[in-house]
Amino acid sequence: MKTLDKWVESGARILARTTSRRSFLSRLGSAIVGAASIPLLPVARADETTAGDEDDTQDPNKCNYWRNCAIDGFLCGCCGGCHTTCPHGTEMAPMTWIGTCHNPADNRDYIIAYNDCCGKSTCNRCGCNRNEGDMPNYLPHKSNDTNWCLGTGNGHNVYHCTTTLLLGLAIQQDTPHGLAAPK
Repeated sequence: MKTLDKWVESGARILARTTSRRSFLSRLGSAIVGAASIPLLPVARADETTAGDEDDTQDPNKCNYWRNCAIDGFLCGCCGGCHTTCPHGTEMAPMTWIGTCHNPADNRDYIIAYNDCCGKSTCNRCGCNRNEGDMPNYLPHKSNDTNWCLGTGNGHNVYHCTTTLLLGLAIQQDTPHGLAAPK
């Protein structure tokens, strides 16, 4: 133990002779600021999906489930309900946003309504933010950034989770002015 004590004492004396307190504090401050900035550096983050997740496109409680293509919120299937019904103690908002999602099982596009379930505190499980086809708030029916719970009748404007309701088959639009024409 005496050898370690002598080595540490020797190193401390050499450091004290060659540096001033101001210099030491300056270097210590630079090291702390540099260490604090490491989380800010760009990092290549892995995609949510991995090579083994292809089957998740049929699991409604996964973000890459085909109906969740325009979702921004928590999946009701992880919060006590399912992908089409609200959990007990919440009510479905009467207003919705819509998205068009591709079903890989039949290779067709479907219109999906995203209804928020309101009345309980936020679920905080299975959070998804895919935003495919999300539009700015000047097209509110296609924007998932609106608090859709404000339209509930009983004043339950607290967001809990989101359902994904299938409205129907999407029709290809080939006509001007957005009018749908069947193919």
